[in-house]
Amino acid sequence: IHWVTRDEFVPLISTHPQVRKVWSVPKGAGFKSLWELGGKLEAEGFTHVYDAPNNLRSHILSLRLNGIFGWRDWTGRVKFLRRSIYRWKRFLLFKLRKNHFPKPFSGQFALLEPLAKWGIEATAPAVPQLFLDSNDVYKLKSRFGTRPVVALAPSASYPLKRWPVENWKALISANPEITFVLLGGPEDTFFSEIVAADPKRVINMAGKLSLLESASVVAASKVLVSNDTGLLHVAEQIGKPCLALMGPAPFGFPSRPKTQIFEIDLACRPCSKHGQGPCVNPEYQKCMRDIKPDAVSRALRSLL
Repeated sequence: IHWVTRDEFVPLISTHPQVRKVWSVPKGAGFKSLWELGGKLEAEGFTHVYDAPNNLRSHILSLRLNGIFGWRDWTGRVKFLRRSIYRWKRFLLFKLRKNHFPKPFSGQFALLEPLAKWGIEATAPAVPQLFLDSNDVYKLKSRFGTRPVVALAPSASYPLKRWPVENWKALISANPEITFVLLGGPEDTFFSEIVAADPKRVINMAGKLSLLESASVVAASKVLVSNDTGLLHVAEQIGKPCLALMGPAPFGFPSRPKTQIFEIDLACRPCSKHGQGPCVNPEYQKCMRDIKPDAVSRALRSLL
């Protein structure tokens, strides 16, 4: 098995014992570099090719691997699969408000489902599926001290997907026995407002860690509380209990049994493909604001 992914995700995949090689694609890679990479992949002589992203970049690579009009697949030289992105269902959902997707829609299952044609069962394989350095995780646990440690992921790709700052502060204040670690990127400057809830118990790691290091923090914690963002899926693939705060977007729902989903059933949900909005509810961001800190806090204490 060879795996093609963007540069920043290579460390997450390269330690997997069943992946022989990871090929990296620079963020923003143009046609020329993708075409050249496709040539290198073509030279490997793969028997099976799975285009999971089904986007412009992966189509360029697939053109090299599967040939023009997919002639290699037609002639039996390569077995080729491409994940459906359900364009017609998306049109019905976002334009006509007719939802024909499974509820909840599991992105993980959607990625596995096409592989049934190759005899691969469409069920999530046993955790872990991300393999972290146990020494790094142990060092983090020692560093955090004796209090229970809970990781928080208050950011998200779009503001509408973020649980309000006041709710994060209320969760922290309601659990004085817990050390909280905030995980995010350098652009998440609003984390300073959350730290203000209790600077002695809240550790702000925004912008200080790589994705792999952030994954190790999740592994060293008792629980992750997360918006609909990448770290939620990191927790799922290492088998860490997670409280998932799901809002306007339909396609990032978790599917592991250790994840508890919090969501508000509203007619306006989902409002957009990735949660970019605009919010169409008269009460702005109602789907996130109505997930109450008390409910999340009770679930957190139950897990601890």
